[in-house]
Amino acid sequence: MSAETGVAERLAAVQAAIDGASARGGRRPEEVVLVGASKTQPVEALRAAWQAGLRVFGENRVQEAAAKRRELPVGIEWHLIGPLQSNKVKQALDLFSTIHSIDRPKIALAVDREAADRGSRIAGFLEVNLGGEASKHGFPVDGLAEAVHPLAALERLRIVGLMAIPPEGADAESSRPWFRRLRELRDELARRPEWAGFPGYLSMGMSGDYAVAVEEGATHVRVGTALFGARRKPA
Repeated sequence: MSAETGVAERLAAVQAAIDGASARGGRRPEEVVLVGASKTQPVEALRAAWQAGLRVFGENRVQEAAAKRRELPVGIEWHLIGPLQSNKVKQALDLFSTIHSIDRPKIALAVDREAADRGSRIAGFLEVNLGGEASKHGFPVDGLAEAVHPLAALERLRIVGLMAIPPEGADAESSRPWFRRLRELRDELARRPEWAGFPGYLSMGMSGDYAVAVEEGATHVRVGTALFGARRKPA
């Protein structure tokens, strides 16, 4: 089996799993955006996924995305799914249409300012640290509404939803309570007047648990190894 065929077959399998999970959740498959988490994957794998029909790719690092973008079709929609440092904001806005990792007010304000300077707009997800893990980024669950209240008024960074990476568990089902909690947090925000018109997207679920995430309401799933195979070691 060629690398191209392998990617195409895995993409078909992932999409079939999303279709099934959508049906179980009483949803339409087109409500779910599959983000190909392509960190450390070679350009050839991304090109094969594009040719097989994948249109949204998620990169963790600004520099890696910049290098790959130069070699891939212009029609790709690039999302940043890894942490964003303040000194990379300008470059990030050159590359990405959506940032899944707005993890603190400082970054939100920096992105909004840069977008204003350019006369552009960008979509962003608020990253929530569901388990309060020291190893992960994101807003704490306690006091979330108050912490993010000022961000609802940003004009150039449009907050479109919440993102989270649940604590590691024994299996996919162990993520379900965390996904439900993120959905509850989304619903709580959406009921507040400052968030009127909030799209309330949910970026949750990765290779090991994306089907469960879709059942629980995910609108964006970030799938890497299930789509591309094992990650390559960085050079």
